[in-house]
Amino acid sequence: MDDGSSADLISVAELQQQLNDLLQQLSPERLQVLTDFAAYLANAESEAATQELLAIPGLLERVKQNQVTPKAQYTAWRNLRSDV
Repeated sequence: MDDGSSADLISVAELQQQLNDLLQQLSPERLQVLTDFAAYLANAESEAATQELLAIPGLLERVKQNQVTPKAQYTAWRNLRSDV
């Protein structure tokens, strides 16, 4: 892991602690507003990721094709790479 990732983890932990501290000060009504907003943000992030995946040419068709591929045609990954 590089130093940038480590710094990001510390920063996320600090942000989570700050958020937890602030949550203790909110009324139930404000907690509901915050919960609704957090759900909105999570949904927006998920939707952006979905759109990014859908923008990959042919990805959806490949996923659909793989779903209909009989399991007998698959090979266990351990049989392909025993060193993993």
